[in-house]
Amino acid sequence: MWERGRPPRKPRPSPLILPASALVSPPPPRFVFPRSLFALAARIMPSRRPSPVLLLLLALALALLFLLLSPSGPSASRLSHSFASTSVFSAASSPPSPVKIYLYDLPSKFTYGVVRSYMSARALPGSADVAATLADEELRYPGHQHSAEWWLFKDLRLRGPRDRPVARVDDPAEADLFYVPFFSSLSLVVNPIRPPAAVNASGAEATVGPLYSDEAMQDELVEWLERQPYWGRHRGRDHVFICQDPNALYRVVDRISNAVLLVSDFGRLRGDQASLVKDVILPYSHRINPFKGDVGVDGRPALLFFMGNRYRKEGGKVRDTLFQILENEGDVIIKHGAQSRVSRRMATQGMHSSKFCLHPAGDTPSACRLFDALVSLCVPVIVSDHIELPFEDVIDYSNISIFVDTSKAVQPGFLTSMLRRVSSERILEYQREIQRVKHYFEYEDPNGPVYEIWRQVSVKEPLIKLLINRNKRLVERGTNETDCSCLCSTPSEISNSS
Repeated sequence: MWERGRPPRKPRPSPLILPASALVSPPPPRFVFPRSLFALAARIMPSRRPSPVLLLLLALALALLFLLLSPSGPSASRLSHSFASTSVFSAASSPPSPVKIYLYDLPSKFTYGVVRSYMSARALPGSADVAATLADEELRYPGHQHSAEWWLFKDLRLRGPRDRPVARVDDPAEADLFYVPFFSSLSLVVNPIRPPAAVNASGAEATVGPLYSDEAMQDELVEWLERQPYWGRHRGRDHVFICQDPNALYRVVDRISNAVLLVSDFGRLRGDQASLVKDVILPYSHRINPFKGDVGVDGRPALLFFMGNRYRKEGGKVRDTLFQILENEGDVIIKHGAQSRVSRRMATQGMHSSKFCLHPAGDTPSACRLFDALVSLCVPVIVSDHIELPFEDVIDYSNISIFVDTSKAVQPGFLTSMLRRVSSERILEYQREIQRVKHYFEYEDPNGPVYEIWRQVSVKEPLIKLLINRNKRLVERGTNETDCSCLCSTPSEISNSS
């Protein structure tokens, strides 16, 4: 079984901080003759007084040995230079070669076609289908919290800067990984919740035509992949899918679970489908405008802010309890509201004018409001017991957010009392750290999430090779194991079992 995600509140080891003296280059090593050499010389010399010739020869030998071992000697200099040139600490060492990734040339219906279908489904009844007439390059991905699939596709299409962690290759035979650019999250929501009724020439409502089918698209995608030689070669283990919405690719997830999955969390996925070992957690795309001002608490009169759906399923049921506890607090703003332009404007104003922003679990452990809060310099208060967060190897979330166990958060008075005890100085520290790392959550930033997602994917690539080699050996041994039984919990176990 895969090792599932862990709550990020477990204590992390402090980084190693070296004293200033340790950062200075050490002096050249001093070569000192060990006592054993002198003891050996004493044993081999006769007990009687040695002759002057023997003493002279011994002195010459010692002088020559000292010259060879001296740091200023030519041999030692060459040795020192050679050692320094191969040292892992050498500043001149070249960065690792980028992982080679092949971008599948999927039929357009899986990429730009999904955008066209989304736009057409929302066109006014009787109006021209503008999306059908636009060229691919003119299409704009709709504002969407799962727009990472568009940014990654666009980055590979443009091939990105040369210093990226991955490099796109045109020959699949050269590739280490294969990226499948299906817009799975947008496909899930192509059809409006209430599709507009068609209108005929007489003004009466006409029968609505067949709606877009996300399930059919998922089936067609996997059928197309299964016809590709590189999919069958390793049963998809070296392939990368993005399924950021918790329900994206839900119909075929068992058929692609060998692959690297780019997800927002593991809330809807089983332990034999996804894991922190092979998969990558992505940040949602923020929906509100970032805060443009500097750190500070004077312009933030509200203590705590939340705006979102009050009633959720499964893990999000705690929201209603939090509403009941907090809605009568004078310095707390908590409102029920669905996604809309008006709601986003209100959320922008609320987050920009609050010290803390509440982040309870949604239907799954995470939600886009966490990233709205971070770009607003509003310190997140995370009430979600089993949340996975993006890029935890480079971001210490305890420095930019406050974690509260659900059992404590639902106690009347606990949250507000705890937050009122946080000093203004501490809030400023949170805000400064958020400022330092918030580029990781802004997809427009060239050094932001897209770069970091590819870095995370490149880190998984050696593990993928280990898995592939391990399964080759199992096949060679005639071991009849399913993919699930082949999965190990840690890279070291995979390596040892290979």
